[in-house]
Amino acid sequence: MTAGPTGSAPSTKSSPITLPRRIVLTGFMGAGKTTVGRLLASSLGWEFIDVDAILEQRTGSTVANLFEQHGEAGFRRIESSALANALGRRNAVIALGGGVPEILTNRLLLEQTPGTTVVFLDAPFPVLFDRCMLQENAAVRPNLQDPAVAEQRFRQRHPLYRRIAHIRLLTEDQTSAETASDVLRRLATL
Repeated sequence: MTAGPTGSAPSTKSSPITLPRRIVLTGFMGAGKTTVGRLLASSLGWEFIDVDAILEQRTGSTVANLFEQHGEAGFRRIESSALANALGRRNAVIALGGGVPEILTNRLLLEQTPGTTVVFLDAPFPVLFDRCMLQENAAVRPNLQDPAVAEQRFRQRHPLYRRIAHIRLLTEDQTSAETASDVLRRLATL
C-alpha cells in the first residue's frame, strides 16, 4: 500500500482518504512511536523521521550524552530546533521524543504548523516502563533511572500529550502493526 506523490492515501474499497502533510507521533517512552512510525511511513510510502535520531546525527552525540553535556534545558533547546526542521517536511511520519511537548514553543509549533496531525500513542505507565526495560538501550535512558521520578514525569506529560493530539490511541493491548493500521483508520475519520 503506497501513497501517491501528492500525499493522498491509497484507495480503500469505499474511497481514498485525504492525508495531512505530515503525521506526528507523540507519547511517553515505550509508547511505540519509532516502531509504529516506521510501519506507518512504510505503508504510506513516506519518509520516517525520528527527532532523537536527527539530534544524534546533527550533534554526533547520543541523547544521553547531550543530556549530560547540556542539561535538560540545553537539550530541549537543541530538540526544538530539530522539531522545527522536521515539521518543514512533507509526506513524513515524525516520531517525537517523549519530552517534546513539555516546551511551550514545541506545543505551539505542533499546534500551528498547517497540515500536521498529531497522534498520541497512549498506554498506562507500568506497561510503558516494562516495554522500556525490555529494550536494548534501557540502561542509557536518563529519564528512567528512578521509576518513581519517571512515573511522576509521565503524569506531568500526559495532559500535554492529550492537549496537542488530534487522535489518541490506546495501545496497551495492540501490536505495533495494529496500532499503525488504527492510525490510518482514524485519519480517514478526520
